[in-house]
Amino acid sequence: MPYSAAEIEAKWQSAWDEAGLFRATRSEDRPKYYVLEMFPYPSGRIHMGHVRNYTMGDVIARYKIATGHNVLHPMGWDAFGMPAENAAMASGGHPKDWTYGNIATMKKQMKPLGLSIDWSREFATCDPEYYGQQQALFLDFLEKGLVYRKNAVVNWDPVDMTVLANEQVENGRGWRSGALVERRELTQWFFKISDYSQELLEALDTLEHWPAKVRLMQENWIGRSRGLQFSFSLIDGPDGMDRVEVYTTRPDTLMGASFVGISPDHPLARRLEADNEALAEFNAECRRMGTSEEELEKAEKRGFDTGLRVRHPLDPAWELPVYVANFILMDYGTGAIFGCPAHDQRDLDFARKYALPVVSTYAPVAAEDGFALPEEGGAAYVPQKTETVNYIKGFAGDAQQTGLEGIDAAIAFCEANGIGQGVTKFRLRDWGLSRQRYWGCPIPVVHCDSCGVVPEKKENLPVRLPDDVSFDQPGNPLDRHPTWRDCACPKCGGAARRETDTMDTFVDSSWYFARFTAPRAETPTVMEEAEYWMNVDQYIGGIEHAILHLLYSRFFARAMQICGHLPEKSIEPFNALFTQGMVTHAIYENAERRADNGRPLYHYPDEVEERDGAVVVKETGEAVTVIPSAKMSKSKNNVVDPVSIIDAYGADTARWFVLSDSPPERDVEWTAAGAEAAFKHLTRVWNLSERIAEMEDAPESDADKELLREMHKAIHDVTMGVESFGFNAAIAKLYAFTNTLSKSKAGAATQRQAIRTLAQLMSPMTPHLAEDVWARQGGEGLCAAATWPVADEAMLVSDTVTLPIQINGKRRAEITVPADMDKSEVEKAALAMNAVQKALDGAAPKKIIVVPGRIVNVVI
Repeated sequence: MPYSAAEIEAKWQSAWDEAGLFRATRSEDRPKYYVLEMFPYPSGRIHMGHVRNYTMGDVIARYKIATGHNVLHPMGWDAFGMPAENAAMASGGHPKDWTYGNIATMKKQMKPLGLSIDWSREFATCDPEYYGQQQALFLDFLEKGLVYRKNAVVNWDPVDMTVLANEQVENGRGWRSGALVERRELTQWFFKISDYSQELLEALDTLEHWPAKVRLMQENWIGRSRGLQFSFSLIDGPDGMDRVEVYTTRPDTLMGASFVGISPDHPLARRLEADNEALAEFNAECRRMGTSEEELEKAEKRGFDTGLRVRHPLDPAWELPVYVANFILMDYGTGAIFGCPAHDQRDLDFARKYALPVVSTYAPVAAEDGFALPEEGGAAYVPQKTETVNYIKGFAGDAQQTGLEGIDAAIAFCEANGIGQGVTKFRLRDWGLSRQRYWGCPIPVVHCDSCGVVPEKKENLPVRLPDDVSFDQPGNPLDRHPTWRDCACPKCGGAARRETDTMDTFVDSSWYFARFTAPRAETPTVMEEAEYWMNVDQYIGGIEHAILHLLYSRFFARAMQICGHLPEKSIEPFNALFTQGMVTHAIYENAERRADNGRPLYHYPDEVEERDGAVVVKETGEAVTVIPSAKMSKSKNNVVDPVSIIDAYGADTARWFVLSDSPPERDVEWTAAGAEAAFKHLTRVWNLSERIAEMEDAPESDADKELLREMHKAIHDVTMGVESFGFNAAIAKLYAFTNTLSKSKAGAATQRQAIRTLAQLMSPMTPHLAEDVWARQGGEGLCAAATWPVADEAMLVSDTVTLPIQINGKRRAEITVPADMDKSEVEKAALAMNAVQKALDGAAPKKIIVVPGRIVNVVI
């Protein structure tokens, strides 16, 4: 019978469903294991990245089931966000219909993969039952002082009339509307994540099973620094403004200061612009810039001389000019800096543009030939803080010190002389969660003229999004929906207005892992279930979520614990984290013509073929430029549809390929040849099973013993591979064991035992084929429920060893000898080999070197 993946896979998926094999229920008599992949956004199509991500989680989940664990492996949908609103605006439809339609489509695409998911726990973050509990969390956080409201400067899109994250501002314009973005001061809701900066930083050291690079990225994002906070005295400033406060991490460069810079949003800049039209124009232009660090770094450094001066704290006669500068943000430090051009390239560019002094405070210990100090025309000298430099103007005199020593000396001097105070600050800022859009979780507060901001009563949750909205004009539809917006105050009963901002979608994904422990509960969590299932034992997802998602989730776990929704052990919710690589594919760019919009014309992989040594478009024969493997992207058309692969080869082939071709933390390139090779191997296993099933019993022999020995080695190696996320190494061993089994002369009983074991070892990777092989070879029950085989340690020690024989450095033969044979006996046996005798031609060898267990070298 041929290997029919479609028939086999549908059959065994039905069997698993009927057995309720993957339904998770609390059971105190088994150790629990919670494996979770980062849930997907319902875009409408799964891609090969999804296949790889969820297959990795599935391997772990199935292995843990086999090793006796009570496994929770759930799935949900990160379903709120701008793409749904974009689709509604483009089509005239509704975000709700678009989102739930996509969920249904993607679930239908995912089901054939045979994932061991407990679908009974499925939810979408746009379900009122989910976001209603999120609103309850918000109210609890508000009561505990973990969320608050304040004025803040934000990126504002004047066409879409919404706040934009830094990442949504491209070249100063809104990513969707293309309008010039403005920086506005709006009243926004914030989570107090900055209060936990030190705790979040210190706890990184406890995350032993997280990738070091992720912990470093979070450490840098939190950004702990020690520096000096002090003030410059303002000369003839506006009424009530006599100082400019500055925080610096490099106080050792204070004697190289040449100007003070303030943000366009600094209170002083705002005061001055009221009476200075030119400054007001400059500030407005600055506010249209993006606020990401990358954009500020790339932008031309520009400033506006306010005409004001400040006195240097070390010398009242030393005056510095005050500039409004376009590269300073109000929400970093104090919104003001002192510029030391000699030791900061940004400051140096600015100083040279405006002809400001450049003065070095330190220089290299051993300057190379041709080195020029910045004031002599060289680049800014910016060594690491740990490097030793020659201080020209140091606070401990002219001396050689590391930057850290120089900083400490500067802080000590300034504190002793009442100039400033050494303080520790963090880069991490409070998390602004307000978004001026419809398709998000409503913030459950109302605004009452009499009572102010009033929390909604919990019995009135969820505050549901209205369905009858339109997107025929820019802005948030909730702002112009009077029957939803206008309401009664929960406190006094008078006329009030609902908060029309919705929550940042990062909120939705910051606690979903906890909701999976009790997804139908009428409270955010059920402590008994959370105590049992939490923490997530293995979390799997992309490196692109290494900072914000994981950091916000860590904060949310702490906040939930404070509010009584999670046990204390869960303040770090993810015990282990694995970040998988991407699935890549070559890009095919038309070499002869471009698309109608003038951009490169890209072809899908199934639109091209190799012809006469070149790659061409199948239909037209046009030449194609093959761009090396890159991340699969719809914009480049280098995507492979998993559904078509499953239809052609089966889910097991797709699973086997994405696991076998590369270590899971690295990228894997999808190739048609690789998929075909995977399918051929699985067909080979199927055919091998057919042959063994038809074998007749025979007496045992040495071949039986050798096959069992190889079987136990395979058990050991595959187990080690799965437990260490070395899936490709485990599959390499499975390839080798399949070869051994196919060539074995062992009897039928032993071969059946071996192929049943092969089925068990393959089951986490290719569960459907494994079930069929298991059943045909007399396996009891379902393979997916069978106990994982355990290697017999005694069988891992070989009685014999095969040694290669080299003659004058070239391999000429090999010899199999007892593993404990004495070296002198190995020499005799090797010299007796025909190949050695022929090479010696009657002469005696000059030397024989035996490396026990490794090799025999004969020198003639």
